[in-house]
Amino acid sequence: MAKRLAAALAITASLLLGGCGADYGVDQHGNTVKAEQIEGQWLVLNYWAEWCGPCRTEIPELNAAAKQWQADGIKVIGVNYDGLQGDDLKQASQTLGIDFTVLAQDPAERYELPRSEALPVTYIIDDKGKVREQLLGEQTLEGLREKIKTLKRL
Repeated sequence: MAKRLAAALAITASLLLGGCGADYGVDQHGNTVKAEQIEGQWLVLNYWAEWCGPCRTEIPELNAAAKQWQADGIKVIGVNYDGLQGDDLKQASQTLGIDFTVLAQDPAERYELPRSEALPVTYIIDDKGKVREQLLGEQTLEGLREKIKTLKRL
């Protein structure tokens, strides 16, 4: 009886806590992106599409940022603007040479982001989950570094 009650309480607690720190779905490789991999870090959230020329140009800059900032508590995450899923998302990511995590599920609702009509669009989100900046157009590693440095001082 006590074991059943403990199990029922554990299940109830996990359901209640499920909304807090909920996972981000899967990435372009089908791997689960856990909340703890993203939350508590600064986030550079970039929306891209295969047909977007400036998106293609900025991918190497974002790859470099993702690699350089791994130890700095700054995470680069991509989202396909066209909502590609599964093998289509994996293929598009490979075609563009994306090395950073690409989410299959758009986190726009989680961060209360508006649907942008222009691409590329990049959002800088602080370590508390607050959107601090919306950047339209092609970004560079240096430009993003300076913007984040400025925002961290504010």
